[in-house]
Amino acid sequence: MRGEMRLLQHINSPADLRRLNIEQLPEVAAEIREYIIETMARVGGHTGASLGAVELAVALHYAFETPEDRLVWDVGHQAYAHKILTGRRDQLPTIKQYDGLSGFLRRDESEYDTFGAGHASTSLSAALGMAIARDREGKSHHVAALIGDSSLAGGMAMEAINQAGHLKTRLVVLLNDNEMSIAPAVGALTGYLNRLREAQGYHRFKDEVGDVLRAVPSFGERLHQAAKTVKDAIAAAVLPGALVNELGFKYIGYVDGHDTQALVHALREAQQITDSPVIVHALTTKGKGFPAREKNYYAWHATGPFDPKTGAAVKSPASAPGYTAVFGRTLCELMERDEKIVALTAAMPDGTGIDQVLEKFPERSFDVGIAEQHCVTFAAGMSTEGLKPVCAIYSTFLQRGFDQLVHDVCIQDLNVKFCMDRAGIVGGDGPTHHGLLDIAYLRAVPHIVVMAPKDEGEMRDMLYTMVEHKGAAAMRYPRGNGVGADITREPQLLEIGKGELLRDNGGGDVAIVAYGSMVHPSMQAAERLAKEGLEATVVNARFVKPLDAGLLLALARTKRLLVTVEEAYLAGGFGSAVMELLEENGLLGQVRVVRMGVPDRLVTHGDARLLLAKYGLDADGIYTRVKECVAESSRAGMPFSSARHS
Repeated sequence: MRGEMRLLQHINSPADLRRLNIEQLPEVAAEIREYIIETMARVGGHTGASLGAVELAVALHYAFETPEDRLVWDVGHQAYAHKILTGRRDQLPTIKQYDGLSGFLRRDESEYDTFGAGHASTSLSAALGMAIARDREGKSHHVAALIGDSSLAGGMAMEAINQAGHLKTRLVVLLNDNEMSIAPAVGALTGYLNRLREAQGYHRFKDEVGDVLRAVPSFGERLHQAAKTVKDAIAAAVLPGALVNELGFKYIGYVDGHDTQALVHALREAQQITDSPVIVHALTTKGKGFPAREKNYYAWHATGPFDPKTGAAVKSPASAPGYTAVFGRTLCELMERDEKIVALTAAMPDGTGIDQVLEKFPERSFDVGIAEQHCVTFAAGMSTEGLKPVCAIYSTFLQRGFDQLVHDVCIQDLNVKFCMDRAGIVGGDGPTHHGLLDIAYLRAVPHIVVMAPKDEGEMRDMLYTMVEHKGAAAMRYPRGNGVGADITREPQLLEIGKGELLRDNGGGDVAIVAYGSMVHPSMQAAERLAKEGLEATVVNARFVKPLDAGLLLALARTKRLLVTVEEAYLAGGFGSAVMELLEENGLLGQVRVVRMGVPDRLVTHGDARLLLAKYGLDADGIYTRVKECVAESSRAGMPFSSARHS
């Protein structure tokens, strides 16, 4: 490929791109697309998402004077072409790797990344803020935001549209409409955009919205019967019951999103509109340029390495099934037995295992789109009528529905279950996707049970326990494969708030109390310590709310060192909960407590095992920390007792 980059090899900044003739842009886009395919085949990444936005990136940087003009990307996983054009071409093979390029947008990575993005629906609010700041400072540069059709349906994006139209702010919005998020797009807004796509003669909004569809009488009349103006139609489609009298946007579209020249002309036309914000509506194909992806863009949104000729994934050696797959299978089993159980996800059916449920129980499962806030309150409403909603949402995405979890579920003591996939360190997606806050943000909320399984077998038990428990409950579990636990036996009910004593060979002054994914590394560390004559009790905490107070207080009274281990931020986490319990019972001065977890800093992207090792959250790290604590006590003249084996 390197020898074939006739144009791309000379583009080290958008200024270099803008020196080309507009007729050369299709060739640039073709070279970028080939380079992305070649690179992602070796290292993996957000392949389909970025292939679909190649021409959008080329046209945006050609039509706007970036970085003086501000370009704001939504999410960022479709921005690989943007990275290539902004001086990061040769670094693309490092994407999502430790010390390499971020898979998303980061302000500290490039001046062209004007706003950090890892979650959806943020670009319009950020761009509007930049545009208002520009106007207040008397500057004249453009601000352009790119957003996908599914991200546009997010409540935050609609709030930004409402404000932008009200303020009449000069702002360009490029709508990347591929009828997809990660999964196929859902919702009334998708239907509205489909109607626009079907209106073949439709070109742009007029100054007065009531006159917008006069050029297309048949379509315009049908829409007029449903609502007096296009704005009322959008309100009816997106915000049922709301009265939106004035959105205030001009419209240019639709445009072939893979025709660079047409895109440039549309964007330049948008730049001439100075009295209101404008939407440029571009139609694209996710995974454009690779037939296997165009046919299966759902599976190819993000990939590992693959064969660039066939598209076949490069399979890793056989291992235990993943937590996500086990969750989906178990939920299907439980739904077969209990018709009250319903399943919900927010645009992540494949990533959460709900795809299995959607296929088997389509009438009892719901993909609400990129709308975590709505998902939580939607589930709360179901609960009031006797259903048992199970919300499968990534830990980091549930943060977006926190107020609804508090206000609409827990304050009302409703029977909603939260299953948080990707809890802990997730790897290449980095700080926007690490699920490190859920213990702290859930532990502070009354009326919720919070738990984490030690392996995929116990996850089945916990899911069964959750749906049988009356009241809100949350379970966290990590990304990736399990440890090989038995998943063939029937799920068992667990006693709420009771931990599990896994190792206690008759003595020793050390206890390791591990939560969730840290249990197995703690067991491995304890086995290694025992071989060196240091016996450690190991407890699988299972619950952080409520804690197993009886077990923990007994350990505090009989041990000299209590080590808590969690794959989460230490602030407000599991270890903090244990210390609070001891403080309440006057035992903090009786036992030394050492908390192991993630310190108060952002965790970068990279291989999850490497990152866990960096923070001492693997068997070696736990072993080393315990040894250090014992050595410190010995130096202070307080040697630990030797191991006693039963």
